[in-house]
Amino acid sequence: GAARGTGARRGSMTYHWASGFELTGGSMWVRCALSGPRAPAQMRLGLLQTSGRRGSGFANYSASADPSRVRALVYGHHGDPAKVVELKNQELAAVGGSDVHVKMLAAPINPSDINMIQGNYGLLPKLPAVGGNEGVGQVVAVGSSVTTVRPGDWVIPANAGLGTWQTEAVFSEEALIGVPSDIPLQSAATLGVNPCTAYRMLMDFEQLRPGDTVIQNASNSGVGQAVIQIAAALGLRTINVVRDRPDIQKLAERLKNLGAEHVITEEELRKHEMKNFFKDVPQPRLALNCVGGKSSTELLRQLAPGGTMVTYGGMAKQPVTASVVSQWGWCAWRRARTPQLSKLRLRSCPWGGIYCPSWSPSMFFLYPQSLLIFKDLKLRGFWLSQWKKNHGPGEWIMTPLPRVTQEGIAHYICHQRRRGDQFKELILTLCKLIRQGQLTAPACSEVPLQDFQRALEDSMKPFVSSKQILTM
Repeated sequence: GAARGTGARRGSMTYHWASGFELTGGSMWVRCALSGPRAPAQMRLGLLQTSGRRGSGFANYSASADPSRVRALVYGHHGDPAKVVELKNQELAAVGGSDVHVKMLAAPINPSDINMIQGNYGLLPKLPAVGGNEGVGQVVAVGSSVTTVRPGDWVIPANAGLGTWQTEAVFSEEALIGVPSDIPLQSAATLGVNPCTAYRMLMDFEQLRPGDTVIQNASNSGVGQAVIQIAAALGLRTINVVRDRPDIQKLAERLKNLGAEHVITEEELRKHEMKNFFKDVPQPRLALNCVGGKSSTELLRQLAPGGTMVTYGGMAKQPVTASVVSQWGWCAWRRARTPQLSKLRLRSCPWGGIYCPSWSPSMFFLYPQSLLIFKDLKLRGFWLSQWKKNHGPGEWIMTPLPRVTQEGIAHYICHQRRRGDQFKELILTLCKLIRQGQLTAPACSEVPLQDFQRALEDSMKPFVSSKQILTM
C-alpha cells in the first residue's frame, strides 16, 4: 500500500523477475533467469504542513505555483475518531510533471477508515495522516507527463490510504484511476471498496452458477447491499442475515427491493425450522462473514458439503468460532452441564465428538472438526488491499506455452508478458452494472465536511443503515 499522511511518500520496494529472453517472431521466450530490480514510481501526496516545511520523504515539487489553502481532516495519533480527528488548514503543493491536482467531490466514511484511525487495521499510515480511503474527485490540472487523465475527469484512489477527507490535493498519476462522470456521484464515491469486495468474493472462491445460493451476514452493510445486487445480476440466490431490530420489516423490504430473495434474522437462523427452509432452498455453497463470533458459526452450519466461508470483517470483535454442532447436540450439551445431570461424565470420541457411556452408541454429537472433516468445509479470508497488490499492473507473468521441435518433440517454454491492471478492469465492470441499473449506491447521508464530528459519530452507531458521505 502507499504511504499516507502529510510529509510522507511510499517507500521504495524492490522487485525481481526473470528477464533473460530470446526474441522469436516478436515474442519473448525465456531462456535463462536474469534478475534485476524494478523500483515502482513513487506516489507523492500533495499536502504540506501549514508551516510550509516539507518532510524529508517528499518529492521535489516545482516552486513556480503559489500554494493555496485546503481543508483536511487530520489525525496525529491513533484513538477514538471523534477525539483525534481535527479539521485543519493545509497548503497545497505545486503540480509536478507526473502529478494531478484533484478537487475532491465526496468521500464516504467506511469501517476501514475508523479502524485505521483507531490503529486496528492491517495497513496504517505514517502520522500525521489525512483520513479517508475512498472517494471521488475531479481533475483540476495535470503535469506535463500525465497521459491517463485530463482536467474535468473524475478519479478515484487506486489504493487504500490516499487521504480523501480533504477539499483538494495533489497526487501522483499512478495513485488515481479514472472513472466515467456519467454515473451518480454517490455511486462513484463508494465504488472503490465495497462493490469491489463484493464482486471479488462472489467470483474468486466458488465456481457459482445461476441458481446457486449465497448466504451472508451484515447484509445491510455497504458490502452486503452490493453482494445482493451483484448476485442478482449474476442469477444467484441470496440468504441475507441481519440483526433483529424494531424496523426489521422495513429493512427486509428495502433489501428485497435491491434483489434479496430471503431476509432472516440471526435468531431465526438458529431455529430448528431452518431444516425445513432448506428443503425448498438449495444449501449455500458460499458464505460471506463480516461479523465473526456466533454469527459466523451459524453460517458454517448452513453451508453445503464442500462449501466455503469467506471472512472479510469482524464487526462483533469476536473470533470466528467453528464450534458447529447440531441443534439437538447443543441442547444435549446444555442439559449435560446442568447440576442435575453433571454425573453423566461425558467422554470424547476419537473422531471428534463426545458421548456418555450410559447412552446408546449412536447418541453423540460432534465437535467442530466434524463438519470441517465430513463436510469438507473451507475457511478463507479476503482483503481487497491484498488482492489489488496481487493483481496490479506491471507485474511479469510467466505463461507456459507448448512448442514442438523439428524432431516432433513437444516441450513447454515460458512466455513472458506484462499483466494488465485488473483493478481498473474491475472498476469498468462495476460501472457497466451501474449504467444498466443493476448496481446502486448504498443508502447514504451526505454531510458537509465541517460537520465531520456528527458524521463520525453516526457512522459508529449500531443499526444505522445509512453510509455517511462527506461532501466538499
